[in-house]
Amino acid sequence: MSSGQTYSSAPLMRWLWRGYLKRHTSTLAVAVLLMTLEGASLGALAKLMQPMFDRVFVGGQENLLWIVGLVLVAIFLVRAIAGVGQKVLLTRIAQRSAANMRIDLLDRMMQQDGAFHQNHPPGFLVQRVQSDVSAVGDVWRAIITGAGRDFIGLMVLLGVAISIDPVWALLACIGIPMMVLPAAFAQRFVRRRAREARDLGARLSTRLDEVFHGIVQIKLNAMEDYQSRQYRDITQQFVSTEVRSAFGNSAIPAMVDIISGIGFMAVILYGGSEILSGDKTIGQFMTFFTAMGFTFNPLRRLGGISGQWQVAAAALERIKELMDAPLRLVSPQAPLPAPTTNPDIMLNEVSLSFGESQVLNGLSLHAKAGQTTALVGASGAGKSTVFNLLTRLLDPSSGEVRIGGVATSDMAIPELRKLFSVVSQEALLFDETLRENIVLGRTDVTDAALKQVLDAAHISDFLPQLEQGLDTPVGPRGSALSGGQRQRVVIARALLRDTPLLLLDEATSALDAQSEQVVQDALEHLSQGRTTIVIAHRLSTIRNADKIIVMERGRAVDEGTHNELLSRGGIYADLYRLQFKDGKTVLEEPRKRVIWRRATTAPRPPGLLQRIGQRLFGS
Repeated sequence: MSSGQTYSSAPLMRWLWRGYLKRHTSTLAVAVLLMTLEGASLGALAKLMQPMFDRVFVGGQENLLWIVGLVLVAIFLVRAIAGVGQKVLLTRIAQRSAANMRIDLLDRMMQQDGAFHQNHPPGFLVQRVQSDVSAVGDVWRAIITGAGRDFIGLMVLLGVAISIDPVWALLACIGIPMMVLPAAFAQRFVRRRAREARDLGARLSTRLDEVFHGIVQIKLNAMEDYQSRQYRDITQQFVSTEVRSAFGNSAIPAMVDIISGIGFMAVILYGGSEILSGDKTIGQFMTFFTAMGFTFNPLRRLGGISGQWQVAAAALERIKELMDAPLRLVSPQAPLPAPTTNPDIMLNEVSLSFGESQVLNGLSLHAKAGQTTALVGASGAGKSTVFNLLTRLLDPSSGEVRIGGVATSDMAIPELRKLFSVVSQEALLFDETLRENIVLGRTDVTDAALKQVLDAAHISDFLPQLEQGLDTPVGPRGSALSGGQRQRVVIARALLRDTPLLLLDEATSALDAQSEQVVQDALEHLSQGRTTIVIAHRLSTIRNADKIIVMERGRAVDEGTHNELLSRGGIYADLYRLQFKDGKTVLEEPRKRVIWRRATTAPRPPGLLQRIGQRLFGS
């Protein structure tokens, strides 16, 4: 799922800035100004200590009490207003940037081909879009806050300390060189742990997605304990990794504490003697220690930002990896116009491989315009792959796919796919209303047009049973509707699209007899006047097809009408006899019977399944 590609911090920060933060420059500038006021207020507060102690408490100038008190209130008022303002602005920028990143990430993943989504399960992608983007948003806000409020506050406070005594300030920072190497080690440790945590989080999301979507099969196969153990094992790894990451994150602030303690001790030992000798006043000492005391929290936060950035960098790596994944299926720079009339379909010597597996091997076929062409064959013969090639979910390794005489690779992908309506055995519905699942966001559908497709798809038959009618929520994946009802909704979609090409992939295979008949009637209405290609294992649904193409090992090995194929024998005849005649007759001739006669000395003829296996896989 993940290539494990790593990026240094600088390119990641540049990518984040150029792609998502630069557009908010003006708002950021205002937020930084407010953070500057908030940070500088600490320096003003520290500087106020010297006159308060030397002139008021020690010097006894009582008339300055009110002035000092009012200045204190003013400092805290400015700090409060600046703090609220910068937090609101940063939250606004963070939320908008995260939303834009999520939208861009989703758009990019929807443009990827089927192979990409096979290698990246839904739970993995959900983790990238939700958790990783949130982690990035939280951390960059902490970085901006640190660079603004904490860094500026720290500089102001150090300036105050240096103004009192540069030697004292130097002594306070004496331990900083000691934490350079440990801090670098801690950063690398956190980055590694954060990568592990991101990947384990994706595995957890994938596991949850599989459990909730397969809950019925889990219950029927008594797999609750097994799935619970699987989830528990991953969770324990995740917890262990997060704990180790937290240890690394907290190590840098802890080192700041130790270094600060060493610096304070050095100042007390050196500065204390100067106060006792009268070279420095109490007010100067209190101002210095107040300033250095206020640097404590900014230093810890700035130290913690390093670890937080490593967590964000691990998330950014995963996000950027998905963003940079190449798009293998793209529209040509100068696309040809898509056919405007009812087109034919032609595949010419088309081959396709997945690694070492040859899926199609020089497949050639022709589906005439306005006619129904059926594809039959054993599982793995390449029937569904033909659908994927027609709609450019895949591109062939060699050969040409043409629609109306135009190669699919020469058409813009959106225009190509506007030619097709697809009805498959998996009727995918969204967790929205019945109306939205039919119109799919279109606003130009009139009530008359909608009623027409509802009647043609037989949705009107069950619509009165729904309390809210077309505004009834269908539930996740259409769970509030039966299988037959879901199929009718998909057929209504196809009718409303009114495209010249229709692809039917086992559209009735999972339905009971009554639902199959209703759906079959709707499909016949849908296919009228359209170039239709049907994939079917139940041969009863394709008897009336204009042409039936028999596929074997990625090639077309026979074609003809239903009766022509039966009369010639072969794979189609064997499949038909297996489904309908129990191996007793081949042709639908009432006077002719084929009877197997056994002789005691003659070898037994090969069985039906054995002959099919020989044709499919060789002797």
